[in-house]
Amino acid sequence: MTISKTTLNRRSFLKVSALAGGGMMLSFGWLAGCKPQGKDEALGMPKDWYRVNGFIKIGENGLVTIMSPNPEGGQNIKTGMPLIVAEELDADWDKVVVEQAPLDTDNFIRQFIGGSQAIRIGWKPLRTAGATARQMLVNAAAQTWQVDASEISTEPGFLVHKASGKKAHFGEMASLAATLLVPEDVSLKEISEFRLIGKSHKNVDAKNIVTGKPLFGVDYKKPGMLIAMIVHPPAHGLRLKSFDDSLARSLPGIKDIFPIKSHQDDYERTFFDTTSFTDLVAIVGNTTWEVMQAKKALKVEWEEFSTYQEKRDWNGRKELRTIPGGLEDEQEQLQKMNVAAKSARTVRKDGNPDAAFRKAAKVIEKTYNGPFLAHNCMEPMNFFAHVDGNQVHCAGPLQKPELTEQALSSRLGIPIENIHIDMTRLGGGYGRRSYAHWLIEAAVISQKVNAPIKLIYSREDDMTGGIYRPMYQATYRAALDKDNNLIGFHVNAGGLVEPPSYPDRFPAGAIENYLAEEWTVASNITVGSFRAPRSNFIAAAEQSFLDEIAEAMGKDPIDFRLELLQRAKQNPVGENNDYDPDRYAGVLELVKEKSNWGQVPTGISRGVSAYFCHNSYAAQVLDLKMMNGQVQVEKVVQALDCGLIINPDAARNLCEGAVVDAIGTAMFGELKFNQGVTDKSNFDKYRMIRMREAPKVIETYFVENQIDPTGLGEPGYPPVFAALANALYRATGKRFYDQPFVHQLLN
Repeated sequence: MTISKTTLNRRSFLKVSALAGGGMMLSFGWLAGCKPQGKDEALGMPKDWYRVNGFIKIGENGLVTIMSPNPEGGQNIKTGMPLIVAEELDADWDKVVVEQAPLDTDNFIRQFIGGSQAIRIGWKPLRTAGATARQMLVNAAAQTWQVDASEISTEPGFLVHKASGKKAHFGEMASLAATLLVPEDVSLKEISEFRLIGKSHKNVDAKNIVTGKPLFGVDYKKPGMLIAMIVHPPAHGLRLKSFDDSLARSLPGIKDIFPIKSHQDDYERTFFDTTSFTDLVAIVGNTTWEVMQAKKALKVEWEEFSTYQEKRDWNGRKELRTIPGGLEDEQEQLQKMNVAAKSARTVRKDGNPDAAFRKAAKVIEKTYNGPFLAHNCMEPMNFFAHVDGNQVHCAGPLQKPELTEQALSSRLGIPIENIHIDMTRLGGGYGRRSYAHWLIEAAVISQKVNAPIKLIYSREDDMTGGIYRPMYQATYRAALDKDNNLIGFHVNAGGLVEPPSYPDRFPAGAIENYLAEEWTVASNITVGSFRAPRSNFIAAAEQSFLDEIAEAMGKDPIDFRLELLQRAKQNPVGENNDYDPDRYAGVLELVKEKSNWGQVPTGISRGVSAYFCHNSYAAQVLDLKMMNGQVQVEKVVQALDCGLIINPDAARNLCEGAVVDAIGTAMFGELKFNQGVTDKSNFDKYRMIRMREAPKVIETYFVENQIDPTGLGEPGYPPVFAALANALYRATGKRFYDQPFVHQLLN
């Protein structure tokens, strides 16, 4: 039995109140003071990343309401987090209502999604919250029935005193429970006692989604609401000079056209205050169609801007970031990257890699490239805003609402306590909706026209206006001795405008002579988080290179990785290795077994890959065949270790989606720039995976253990790229070093 303190630190709180008409509401600091163990997965995120509060409400009729504080973007935390609370409460899940909480900086803090951390960080506090409510109900029943609390047990939704045969549903004791003291500590269930966790449950929004109920920001409507759109520069490196709105303003339904600034020039930006363009033209009208026609009629003149600096606050670390002027293109970017790679800085060095490479009998050297990528969320960026004097009401989809609220308060000059943000379900995200400059834009427009408005981005607005997965490059070298032993390993990696490397991850710790270097190139093209930031590229490069080393050494690809992991376990090199060799090996062994690794069907080409990120481990074996020059992925078998599984069906869905997403991105995802202009602005050119190109079969297996849950939204994504590349090599005889792979297939 685990005993958990109900008060985690002096900033958290537990408070009980009686509801009108009977019942109780338990407010609690679910995640107060909880911090991720080890290194923060999301670069620059606050250390107390997930401190949020919420409540359990129990009505007199036994109905239980559980608030879900974090935004829901398809990762299923709106179901998963309340499930954890309901488990310890011992609630009847059929009588639980889940509500999406609004942004509330008084009672809900750090309402973030990102980094696959919500379940991991919330695990113990969520359980404690449910167990606290359960214990208070038990104490209320004990007082009512005049028995000792230890004699009372619970079953879903009910309190039971077996000796007397008395039984009451939670609602019957809720009002009394609300008057009792909160216990200082509570008992948590043993895993063997779980009734809800580990069993599959439908998404609480599923029915509303499939029946088309309004859940998303684009569905949001208010009486008197106007529609707004923005016009941003057509190229990165340009800014607004002037515009002629004489024709556009005369069109039907147009209310106003004017310039806006999303951020003032002297604004000190924080981590997620990233935006490509701050000087915009806003168009406001009655309907989306009318505003779109006016946007086409608007005549705008742009000019190049000169290199400038912007103030940044990276969670307390102040800096001036240089934003270069000029219009960039791909060739210029590649040249700058090649120059930067030659002056990279060392971020990890074990042993004497220079000596190892000097005495090597054979050196393998390969360079991998990854292009800019657009997020292409199914739901384009949008937000509702109504600035009414000194009061602000906003509603829409975003990932980091509290940080956005702080930026909004600064921009409008309105206190945070006067700002209210309702969070709608996200129609796609994985980083894109972290940079919610469109909410700032919507509020500035509303303030200007003194009316409620909904700002809507077109697909072209979104795809040409940032935020992108950075352009990356990594060069790997391996040193082999005369007996084909691996004696040295070197990775040199960088990008625009961040490096993709994680120098303390595998195979660091498994190779005696190891060198990791990184570099960056400044750019005015705005980049940001993309599903499994940085890992989505470096895993592809690393795992493809490991296959090439294995072939040169005459070893089986899985056996080679397992040998390295065994070395990292028995005789680790260095002290900062951030992976568990046993858990890493566990997913490789499981996927080897489940895929029948040694028995490749006739006509099938097979590749493997494995990676650790976001505190979890994933491995995939991908089978494909070539059909008339086209790739057909027949089957993907994947094994994951993310600790205890909360909701198996949801977990499988998330992992299956990662496989399809990654195959499409690896094969087709690409965005290039020509004089600052994107070469693609909509899906007619930006190639996405088709239904017929998705794997025919995806089998997902989870390592069974009782380790506390870790991340799952992102870990299954990065290794797929290399599993595909390694299978393609066996099918075509060509190694795939540059994404997207489709170009090499066509040549």
